[in-house]
Amino acid sequence: MACTRIGYGKGVCGLAWKEARVIVVPDVEKFPGHIACSALSKSEIVLPILFKDRVVMVLDVDSDVINDFDEVDAQYLYKLVSLMSELFAKSVPVEKNNF
Repeated sequence: MACTRIGYGKGVCGLAWKEARVIVVPDVEKFPGHIACSALSKSEIVLPILFKDRVVMVLDVDSDVINDFDEVDAQYLYKLVSLMSELFAKSVPVEKNNF
């Protein structure tokens, strides 16, 4: 659960939401507008979860180690968010499925 409500295009999560793309931040201190939910966070990866080509949520993973995420992490986390997207689609009532 997010530490705060994050606006569209704000911070790493908001940017991933706005641009509908995976964002890897090797050093959060160097990311303009970073929203720190924990002082321990040093690097971050955020993946959008899509439903009908629309971002419905994001998966945000932080690490207390600088440069802790890479393309391999992105690849496997993408598989996870793809499954989450499928589960989301199955949970949306048919009458609301045109989202």
